[in-house]
Amino acid sequence: MVTLLTLFALAVHGYHPYAEDGGLYMAGVKRLLNPALYPQWSEFVTEHLRFSLFAPLIAALVRLSHLSLMTVWMLLYIASFWTTLFAAWLLAERCYSSREARCGAVALLAVWLPIPIAGTSLMLMDPYFSARSISTPCALLALVGILDCFRPKDGRLSTRLRGAAIFFGALIVALLVHPLMAAYALGCALLLSCLLATRRTLRIGGTAGLCLLAVLAAATLYSSAPPETAGYLRVALTRTYWFLGRWQWYEQFGLIAPLAILAYFGWRPAAGDDSARGLARTGTVAASVAILVALLFARTTAPTYLVARLQPLRIFQIVYVLMILALGAMLGEKILQRKPARWGITFALLAVTMLYAERQTFPRSAHLEVPWNQHENGWQRAFTWISLNTPVDALFALDAHYVTQPGEDAQTFRAIAERSALADYSKDGGEASITPDLTAAWAIGQAAQTGLNTASDAARLASLKPLGVNWVVLPSAAATRFACAYTDEAVKVCRLPAR
Repeated sequence: MVTLLTLFALAVHGYHPYAEDGGLYMAGVKRLLNPALYPQWSEFVTEHLRFSLFAPLIAALVRLSHLSLMTVWMLLYIASFWTTLFAAWLLAERCYSSREARCGAVALLAVWLPIPIAGTSLMLMDPYFSARSISTPCALLALVGILDCFRPKDGRLSTRLRGAAIFFGALIVALLVHPLMAAYALGCALLLSCLLATRRTLRIGGTAGLCLLAVLAAATLYSSAPPETAGYLRVALTRTYWFLGRWQWYEQFGLIAPLAILAYFGWRPAAGDDSARGLARTGTVAASVAILVALLFARTTAPTYLVARLQPLRIFQIVYVLMILALGAMLGEKILQRKPARWGITFALLAVTMLYAERQTFPRSAHLEVPWNQHENGWQRAFTWISLNTPVDALFALDAHYVTQPGEDAQTFRAIAERSALADYSKDGGEASITPDLTAAWAIGQAAQTGLNTASDAARLASLKPLGVNWVVLPSAAATRFACAYTDEAVKVCRLPAR
C-alpha cells in the first residue's frame, strides 16, 4: 500500500528539483563535486554546508554510485516520499486497530504532503529534495521508536530494544542532515515518552519539566545573545514568518486549528488507544510551547533575533503530520468505512484540489521535471544555455526579485546555470538571515540588482561593473542595447560591454 500511495503522491504533487531551497542544496552539492564552480560570491553556496553533512553525503553517494547527480537526486526524492509514508504507516499501525483507520490516516497524509504549514514558509514535504526530505521521515520514525519502547503491542523486551534502536538511529540520521529539525524531533519524542508514562506523577511532572526546560533554554539564549546590528535587522525583517506579530489572521488560524484538533483527539471522553492519545497530546503540548516561545522571544522589537533564527514554530511540521494522521484515521473509520466508492470519490476530489494548487505554483514548468526531459520553462532553458556557453568564472546579475518574476516559478539560477551570481533578495536573504556574517554581502548584492529589469543600461553598468559583473539576465521584454547572446520568449542573456 505504501508503494502505491507513493506513486499516487508523486503523480499529484509533482517534482521540481531546482525550485526554492532545492536549488540551494543542489548548488552546494555541485560545488563539492566540482570545486571550480561558483568561484565568486561562493559564500552563498557554501555557508549553509557547515550546518550539516547533507551535501557531503549526497556528493559521496554520487561518486560511489557512478550515477549522475540528477538521477541520484530524483531517486532520493522518491525514496523520501516512500520512507515518510512508511513511517506514517508504522505510526498508524501502533495507534489504530482497524485497517480503515490506518489506511485513512496514511492516505490523507499522502494527498496532503505538500500542504503549507501555517506561516512558517514550510511544507510537510517539499516538491524537491532537501535535507528536510530526510529529517521528516526520521522524525516520524523516532516517534515510532518511542511507541515501541513505552507501548509495545506484544510486551516483549525485544520489541522495546528494537524501538530504542529505531529511535536513536532515526535521530542520529536527522541530526547529521538537519540539526535544527532533529532537535524539534527530539523534543517531541521526549514529550511523548513522558505522556506515555504509566505513573501519573511522571506524566505530569515530566511533561511540565520538559516544557519549562524549553522555555528556560529559549530565555537563556535570548538574554545571552548580543544585540543585533542595524544591517542584520534589515535582512532579518525580510523573514516575516519568523514573527507571529507579522502573520496574517489566516496564518495564525493555521496554528490554532491544529492545536484545537489535536486537543480534541488527545482529551476526548471516548475511549481510544493510549498511543493515539499520546501522539495527539504530544502535538498539543509541543504546539503550545512553540507558540509561547515565539510570542515571548521572537518579536520584531526584541534586541536579539537568536531565538527567531531558530524558528521554534517549525515544530509544527511534526504537529501537522500528527493532526493529519488523526483526521485521516477518523475519516477512514467513521465515514469512508469499507465503501470503495466513498474512498475513490473522496481522494479523487482531494487529489484534483492539490494538483490544481501545484499547477498554480509552477504554471510554466513541467509537472514532473525528470532528468531526461528538456525544460519547459523559458527561464530554465536560459539558465541551461548559460551552463553550456559561458565561462565557469563568469559573474551574473539578475533582478533581486527574479524568483518571483511571472513564469520564473522560483527556479534557482545557481543550481541550473552553475555560475556565480550576486546575492538576491529572497533565497540569499534567507541564507543571510540565518548567517549574520553574510549581511554585508547580501546588502550589496540585492541593492545592486534591485530594479535591474527596468533600469537604463547606464544605471546597470554603474551598479554592476564595480562588482565585477560581466553578464546579466533580463526578461525578454526588458529594454537594453547590450549584446544578447541568447533570447527566448521569457528571458535574454546579455553580456556587459568591456568598458
